[in-house]
Amino acid sequence: MSDTQKRPTKYIFVTGGVVSSLGKGIAAASIGRLLKDRGLRVTLQKFDPYINVDPGTLSPFQHGEVFVTDDGAETDLDLGHYERFIDDSLSQANNITTGRVYQTVISKERRGDYLGSTVQVIPHITDEIKANIRRLAPDHDVVITEIGGTVGDIESLPFLEAIRQFRVDVGKENALFVHLTLVPFIAASGELKTKPTQHSVRELMQIGIQPDVVVCRTEHPLTEDIRRKIALFTNVEADGVVEARDAATIYEVPLLFREQKLDEVILRKFGIDVREPDLEEWTRMVARVKTPGSGEVRIAVVGKYTSLVDSYKSIQEALSHGGIANDVKVKTEWLSSEQFEEGRGVEILEDYDGLLIPGGFGPRGVEGMLTAIRWARENNLPFFGICLGLQCAVVEFARNACGLVESHSSEFAEDAPDPVICLLDSQLQVTTKGGTMRLGAYPCHLKEGSRARAIYEASEVSERHRHRFEVNNAYREMLERHGLTISGTSPDGGLVEMIEITEHPWFVAGQFHPELKSRPTRPHPLFASFIEAAVQYGERGSSPAVRETAGV
Repeated sequence: MSDTQKRPTKYIFVTGGVVSSLGKGIAAASIGRLLKDRGLRVTLQKFDPYINVDPGTLSPFQHGEVFVTDDGAETDLDLGHYERFIDDSLSQANNITTGRVYQTVISKERRGDYLGSTVQVIPHITDEIKANIRRLAPDHDVVITEIGGTVGDIESLPFLEAIRQFRVDVGKENALFVHLTLVPFIAASGELKTKPTQHSVRELMQIGIQPDVVVCRTEHPLTEDIRRKIALFTNVEADGVVEARDAATIYEVPLLFREQKLDEVILRKFGIDVREPDLEEWTRMVARVKTPGSGEVRIAVVGKYTSLVDSYKSIQEALSHGGIANDVKVKTEWLSSEQFEEGRGVEILEDYDGLLIPGGFGPRGVEGMLTAIRWARENNLPFFGICLGLQCAVVEFARNACGLVESHSSEFAEDAPDPVICLLDSQLQVTTKGGTMRLGAYPCHLKEGSRARAIYEASEVSERHRHRFEVNNAYREMLERHGLTISGTSPDGGLVEMIEITEHPWFVAGQFHPELKSRPTRPHPLFASFIEAAVQYGERGSSPAVRETAGV
């Protein structure tokens, strides 16, 4: 057994203060990347304080995208950052909500597990939270846990109390607290202000948690005087005060933390002596993101939730990864599908090198998606459909290439005469919404000779799903007869997983969500191929965007 296996698991808890959305997830993921590159086995988890059992029934406008894991868990979007940074697949155990904790405790109470006891927040809720932390310890050297929300939120108190207890349980040499705060710049006085950080740490200390590291989000560099002041008033060692300025790319954050030796501070506090981090591959990737050598492509993402880009966070990142694979900058523009309804304004797509239609639910904006897809199909613009994007592509093809002018999805038109998209038989009796879709990883068999098979360089792949409706098998033969290739199916052939149009330069759609498996160091093949097609489209002189970049 190696020294690594003999060492007790170490725990890092990441909390936030002052305001939300400072980037706890990126900070936690960056720490994970640094420790993994030192040879440690690292995993991350997110505790969300809302009472929903999972984010699956939340509006994307409220909570951003739902990130789906291989095992079918609907989780917080920060798990996407975790997977992309540490390049590991996570699971249900990596995202816990208040709702799930209470659901488990109440189920135990009804079963009689606490017979005779009054069930209370302490110890029953806090013990359940601690059990979820320990569950990840086997096979990992370091477990990094991010606490959602900010210190002072009433919803977060049980989680904060649980991690306070946890450090007592495992010993201070095995648990470390990182607190992320804001150091605002006041333009009128030209000063950085440390008072919000001081107050935030004081509030944390009032509930019994003394941070070991304070990560300061700031627009300007922290001077040594400011670092010393923060250290003094927060009772943190000077090298534990870490600057976190906005970076050119989120993937640069681990490198900025490394420059400040944050990983060394953490390892010293844990008493761990391991090799120096191997960041060569990561550094090359960041350089390629910051200074691509082959120009720029413009991609139009036409969707339902484009007013909040976090609704499509994984798509945003996967497009960037496709740019890394092709050494180009990907400029993504988020267009509301409603602006194209009744054929309005679709000519704007002439200014782009590719069109992507992402997933979504409900009828709003669907007709605009159909308009955009038809324009891309008829004008040879590279098109990539994801989940709802595939379903819309099938509806559009059925209407305009097959002559079924009233075809639709039964999700949007229950009485459509030609429901080319419909419910699975197994879904017809489902009445609840949470966790009842086809979720998680499913195999996909790729048709020999298809573009999809050439892109993947494989005959079978596994991709993650989150949907309820499927292509209606009654129309498959007709669709293929008119030129739509069913290029991917379930292994038994019963479910359509991918479609493409062979005569089109690049027209591909998947019923799954490939963006969920794309990593900056391993771009997903479909996104890499899509961006390659966009580059070629521009080079043929079809795109004003590329002509401008090339100085034509």
